[in-house]
Parts: sequence; structure tokens; C-alpha cells
Amino acid sequence: MTFKPVDYTLMNCADGRMFEDSGWTLADPQSKTPSLVRAVYKERKFTLRDDLDGFYRFANWLPVKRTLNHSSAPVTYKSKALAEYLSLDNLYITFSGYYPEIGASMQTCSFKETEAYSVCARLPENEERILVVASAGNTARAFAKVCSDNGIRLLLSIPEDNIHALWFEKPLDSCVRIMAAPKGADYFDAIALGDKVCESPRFFAEGGAKNIARRDGMGTTLLSAVEVIGRIPDAYFQAIGSGTGTIAVWENNLRLIEDGRFGSHKMKLYPSQNDPFTIMYDSWKAGSRELLPLTPDEARKQASIIKAKVLSNRKPPYSLAGGLYDAMKDAGGDIYKVTNDELDQWKERYHALEGVDIYSAAAVAVSSLEKAVKDGTVKHDDIIMLNITGGGEELAKAHKKVVYAQPDIVLDPALPASEIIGKVEKLF
Repeated sequence: MTFKPVDYTLMNCADGRMFEDSGWTLADPQSKTPSLVRAVYKERKFTLRDDLDGFYRFANWLPVKRTLNHSSAPVTYKSKALAEYLSLDNLYITFSGYYPEIGASMQTCSFKETEAYSVCARLPENEERILVVASAGNTARAFAKVCSDNGIRLLLSIPEDNIHALWFEKPLDSCVRIMAAPKGADYFDAIALGDKVCESPRFFAEGGAKNIARRDGMGTTLLSAVEVIGRIPDAYFQAIGSGTGTIAVWENNLRLIEDGRFGSHKMKLYPSQNDPFTIMYDSWKAGSRELLPLTPDEARKQASIIKAKVLSNRKPPYSLAGGLYDAMKDAGGDIYKVTNDELDQWKERYHALEGVDIYSAAAVAVSSLEKAVKDGTVKHDDIIMLNITGGGEELAKAHKKVVYAQPDIVLDPALPASEIIGKVEKLF
């Protein structure tokens, strides 16, 4: 079918300036603008696209130029067993993953698919440059699947220690190549590798939190919840590595208030981190807009300890205008931290209560919800949205055969950019 690109302008969160979308310049992580850029859609009412399937039902609030094949959307339902266990009257779970019993069919079992289907659909079909995505695991799997299915050239940069996260239902198309930082490296090392590759004009960075397509794709979790609940929730729980997902739902909360039909309130935000990798928790508790100091060695040590490896971004978009600090200050809420033992307990308990396995990061969010109930932060009759950002992997692997990808090349991020680029260019 013919898809008319969504009509939107961009707004600088620092000073409110409006300007036309000029492609990838404003989403580039090298941008000097100390602010996120937010999409302002011509369609100010939240309306679903019933003529489109899967994720693209939310296309009116996505900055996309086209639709891509095989997308799935988050699924929201009212919890019974977990809600009863926590004595909550109105607990809604937004599940991104594989759980056919509730209609969830994300093949990579992660809400990172919402990012990938939005970011890649923002690309023009005739894009000649090669997209570069750095990831600790789930994002890499999502982008690899979407690009492989749709013939989009992609270079993944991932820590070699996390290569086990790259499992798929079928081998990847040759349009996707994998570059790994060596054993002992972390997510930030993978970012450094990707940044050096992007010094070549043949490649361009996906953009991370500064990419409006990434944030608005992740923000569809709130749209899924509001579609089911009929109003903006009172409280929102999610585990965070960068905090981008929490920023994204805050931005959609503001759009929904402008719509006027779903409430005029801002839901309180309750993100959580896996102890001891708690740079945003520590900074928030210290009342600091700036991230507290964390050396690379300290970060790598902390990242090696936590079980929710995807929550180990040491330079998240916390401080910049429109970032997590601003979102938390505007909406209210708090940040929690959760130990490995606590998340392990909740992985097992959630499976028993809700009938499906979940990722360690999602278990961090559930554990933080339990803490908020116990300390009285949320009331038993509050309307609560719990963002389960990934689950059903064990179920998917029981239902399907999977294959594991391997790195096409392993490179030390300390190498000169010219040497890295020379080696990577040969992959394509």
C-alpha cells in the first residue's frame, strides 16, 4: 500500500524553537545542541490507524516515512494474579515480548522492537549510507531482525561478552554485519567503536535518545496502555539503562494532555536500576542534575556484577534539557534500585503468577513496584502501568528453533578510527 509520511515539525526542548525536520542532523549524537529535540505532530488527537497492522497502528504519532514488514505492538492487559499478590486494584501490564496467550508476538521478545520499527521506518528507502547501532544486547537483536527482514544495511556494535543475546529464528541477511568490542569490554566501549566508524561518510549513527524516532517508538507503550485503560495512568514503572523509555512515555503523556480526552494529569514516573550499577539512582538521590562521577573501570566492574546487563549505560541522557532529570522533576516520582537476588526472586515469582518468563530488566521493574507498594508510595487503588520491557524468550525458544549470530569482526575500541573504518568497510 502507499503510505503518506507523517506530518510533523521539531521543537528544541531547551528553548522551544520550532523548525522543519531536516533528516538525521538533529538526531545525531555529535550534535552540539545540549537538548533533546521533540516531535510535534500535525495530528494532535490520539487516533489509531486501523488500516495498518501491528506497531504501525500508532503511526499518527510516529515520525515515519513508510511501514516495514513483520511488526508487532506492545500488548496491555489488566493483571489479576500479580495485582492480587500486591493488593492492587488497578494494575495494568504492558507486555512487550512473546506470549501468544495474550496476543503478544514480538519475535525478539523485547520492546526494543518498538525502537527499531520506528527508527528504520524513518529512513528513506533510497538511503545509501549504512546505519550504525551500538547495543548491550536486546537493541542489537531488534535492529538486526528488522533490518534483515527489510533489506536495510546495518552495522551492529556490541560487547563480545553479550553476543549470546543475538539469537534469531533464521540466519541474518548479509545486509547486517556485527562488530564486537573484545571480551571484558562494556556497552560504552561498543558505543566508542560505533562512534569511530561514523567518522566515515559511508556510515551514520542511529542517534540514541536524541533520535525522535527511537523515543516515539518506545512511547507507544503508553499509547497501548491508554487504549486499554481509557485514561492516563497515575503511576508508571520501568527498569532503565538509559532512561529513554521513561522520557518517551513522559513526552507522550504531554501529548495526551494536549489531546484532552484522557486526563489532564502527569503520571508519576518510577524508573529503577540494578544495584550496583546505579548512576542515575545515585544522582537523583543526591539531588544532582549532573551525573555523579563514575570512572570507566568502576563502570565496567559494576556492569560485570549486575544480571540485567542491558541496564549498564554509563552516559545516559539524564542531565540534558528534556532528559530524564527534567522528566522526573516535571512529572514527579522517584528512582528505585534492585539487587540481583531481588530480581531473581521476581523472575521466578512473576512466571508463577502471570504465566510467562521475563527478562532480568523487567524483573527489576516488578521488584521496584513491590517496594513502592510496601513503602506506601503508590496507593492500592491507583491506576498503575507496569512496563514489562521483555519476556517470553524461554517460551519462544520452546516453540521455535533458533540460531545464534557470531561477530563478523572483533576490534579494540582504542584503535585509531582510520584503522577501524578500513577493516569495517571491507565487511560491506
